[in-house]
Amino acid sequence: MPYTPTEHLLVEQDGPIVTLTLNNPDMRNAFLDDMHEAMREIWWDLSEDDSVRAVILTGAGKAFSAGGDIPSFIKSYEDNEYRRKSLRGARRLMEAQVEFPKPVVAAVNGAAVGLGCNVALCSDIVFMAESAFLADTHVSIGLVCGDGGAVFWPLLMGLLKCKEYLLTGERIPAAKAVDLGLANRVVPDAELMDQAKAFAEKLAAQPHQAIQETKRALNLHLQQMILLAAPFALSAESESFTTDDIKRTIDNFKKQ
Repeated sequence: MPYTPTEHLLVEQDGPIVTLTLNNPDMRNAFLDDMHEAMREIWWDLSEDDSVRAVILTGAGKAFSAGGDIPSFIKSYEDNEYRRKSLRGARRLMEAQVEFPKPVVAAVNGAAVGLGCNVALCSDIVFMAESAFLADTHVSIGLVCGDGGAVFWPLLMGLLKCKEYLLTGERIPAAKAVDLGLANRVVPDAELMDQAKAFAEKLAAQPHQAIQETKRALNLHLQQMILLAAPFALSAESESFTTDDIKRTIDNFKKQ
């Protein structure tokens, strides 16, 4: 599908650098349906635009992204067809990010949770503000960790540590994320965008074919993990919506 512009994903170009900003700050940049669709489709447009040499991915306001939004979560519980479509979209988002050939720098400006966390970690370089943290809370709310963590976290850090954080949903502070291999650098909050842009400019200045094809070669590892693990993980996540645990989570959400 062609990319459809939305106010919930800002696209700004400055020379060879495009900045994508998740723009739903009142909901901590939770993924509304139009934002999710735009994030799946924007990568093709950017890959075809020869003026774009690198991308920065960040969030508006104080959060990077809280992940899935509650109304969509409830709809996935109540509507089987919507859930199937949503989980197919989750796989397509993983594939689209991993297939994108140009370098992507994530500027994680605050909380990156669930889907938001995994979108950040599909980037090539991850800068985190000192106040930011990562967390994949799928299991904690009763869902199989299907749309990223169980698929590619084992490539980023040791399997035992991966299990520790995915099975508990514990927050990973910025400095710890660097130690674990989930992020590259921690920077002061006020310097995050400047440092991310400087690094994106450094990547944009690299030889065009060499950097793209090197990234493609490296991401073959991620693509293989998607082929291997995503079908089961997403199918199991769908099955999670039939459990008593998820019913309790839904009931709690409806009370909010």
